[in-house]
Amino acid sequence: MSTVRIAAAAAHFGRDLEFDLARIAKLIDDARRSGAGLLVLPDAALGGYLADLRHPDPEALPPALKPDDPLILRVARLAAEMVVCVGYCEDGGDERYNSAVCVSGDGVLGRHRKVHLPAGEVAAYAPGDRFAAFDTPVGRLGMLIDYDKTFPESARSLALDGAEILACLSAWPTSITNRAPRMAQDRQAKLFDLYDQARAAENQVVLASSNQTGAMGGMRFLGQSKVVGPGGDILARTWAKAGLAVAEVDVAAELDRARRVLRHLDERRPDAYRETGGASGDGPAHGKPEPAADDGPPYREPEPAAGGSPARRESGPAANDSPAHRDPGPASGTPEPYETAERRIPVYQETGEIPAQSRKIPS
Repeated sequence: MSTVRIAAAAAHFGRDLEFDLARIAKLIDDARRSGAGLLVLPDAALGGYLADLRHPDPEALPPALKPDDPLILRVARLAAEMVVCVGYCEDGGDERYNSAVCVSGDGVLGRHRKVHLPAGEVAAYAPGDRFAAFDTPVGRLGMLIDYDKTFPESARSLALDGAEILACLSAWPTSITNRAPRMAQDRQAKLFDLYDQARAAENQVVLASSNQTGAMGGMRFLGQSKVVGPGGDILARTWAKAGLAVAEVDVAAELDRARRVLRHLDERRPDAYRETGGASGDGPAHGKPEPAADDGPPYREPEPAAGGSPARRESGPAANDSPAHRDPGPASGTPEPYETAERRIPVYQETGEIPAQSRKIPS
């Protein structure tokens, strides 16, 4: 399938798994009514995200589900002919993982364990160890979980593995250490959009970015779900509201158009790139940003592409027209969760020669 309608959801999810499943069912129904073949739900849509990133309470962590948990199978049945990506806390035996699974009515199509963990998550989750694309009825797809997309190597690894569509599932909050008077000027709102557009444009792929809304513990989530074309143009978005961003995209045609003259993946020079080593100068090592500094001008969000693009732009309250989809009020602050992490060099795909094991879908 080349032309597909892609939906990215913005919605709030908490600890009540039956409530979460009911909301997922509503979002799938709304996406189906819009004609979507792919729906990307947020990170931690089954069970909610962490409530405290400073000192996660072991007794208050999200419920951990086995990879074959009946709830995941119920999501697959709800998906039926659609492809649906959903985030959850995975029970890996001795470890917990912040995970995502891609399903259809035929079962599990692919899995991903979040590789890059921000400081607070280290106490609650173990990191994943790979990025692998997989085939689906809507095309070859790869998944990232929120902080993964901060690292260009993550999306590049999936693009080198043949991914045409990137599904980025997030539970990404507003800035706490640098509060802004308006959401459009929020430091994390700026970065969230910047990463989505950059990862799509640098790899010349289609990207569907979902996010939570509302509040969990001391964090308030951004929303800002969107579909981005391979040129970095935002084709559909929800802004800060709950709902669905839906865009119709001829994936093959759009990728061919973006790669007609410049083909980023083919024109790489891996032999010239530095892969290891500390940072130089007086800044923090390993690319860690200095905390609590918002030294840029207010962020001005780019306008969607002008008319004439083959991608159809839609953004609406499909999932925001009932009390169940209204956001809770703002919450008090916690430390900035998206500030520190190390690159995971052994995990990244560095060449276009795809190792056999990277094509395997964990069962």
